[in-house]
Amino acid sequence: MTMSWLSNFTPPGIKNLFRKQDDGADPLWVKCGGCGEMLFGKDLEEALNVCKSCGHHMRMPAEQRLKTIFDDGQFRSVETPEPPLDPLNFKDEKKYAERLKDARRKTGRQDAMLVAVGAIESEPAVVAVQDFDFMGGSMGMALGEALIRAAETAVEERAPLIVFTASGGARMQEGILSLMQMPRTTIAVQMMQEARLPYIVVLTHPTTGGVTASYAMLGDIHLAEPGALIGFAGPRVIEQTIREKLPEGFQRAEFLKEKGMVDIVAPRAELRQALSSIIRVLMKKGARGAVSNGYSSVLDRAAE
Repeated sequence: MTMSWLSNFTPPGIKNLFRKQDDGADPLWVKCGGCGEMLFGKDLEEALNVCKSCGHHMRMPAEQRLKTIFDDGQFRSVETPEPPLDPLNFKDEKKYAERLKDARRKTGRQDAMLVAVGAIESEPAVVAVQDFDFMGGSMGMALGEALIRAAETAVEERAPLIVFTASGGARMQEGILSLMQMPRTTIAVQMMQEARLPYIVVLTHPTTGGVTASYAMLGDIHLAEPGALIGFAGPRVIEQTIREKLPEGFQRAEFLKEKGMVDIVAPRAELRQALSSIIRVLMKKGARGAVSNGYSSVLDRAAE
């Protein structure tokens, strides 16, 4: 096998200092996926994984998401049920059980969704975060169980449920059992509706497939991060199917807001304030707080 001069003459530690963003590593320098600028890792973390040069929103690890959204980074993790391992004995290039084992070793968690309870600007909330690093945030039985447990916890706590979505869709290795999570997660949303508690969705990059076709589009209010890809099939698949060029920015957060599918496109630095204001309105606590950038009109509609 041929190897580059970099592989032959530089130690692995040096090569690991420079990686493209979103490869699962924690490098000293990160290349922005938007403008290509090299960003110092610590500075990027302080900027909530947003490029200061072009505003490109990079992927944020699930634990970091929870720490940045909750007051003082404090929260209580919610244990979620663990379904049967590899119920279909699925195997493609390698066994599904091995893929799960690799993903768990890589991420340090059992599956693709974390659930936690805490406060957002003093407003109690239950937050569920999908982790794209765990098999592309794919929706399997474990994720379905996690979202149902999140809804049950929200009902018990009399608190809103906020879900941060990031997924490539249903988990193919679980077949029909994965697709069954679409109606099961819809039941979780229905639990929130019956309890008359807010269900808020924050769409992050990317949110696609069966996740978009179920709980990701059933929120009382939908927020999205700038530039997030949101849709069922990807734009390349759609172009190949219809044999036409899609509009500029098709399936991106801003395009969907223009078409009415997204209520608010909020930069990551403004999410805490936007969410706390929405919670106060939907929980009938009065004050909206200092909400700018046209968010107030959305809150007026939500209060009706």
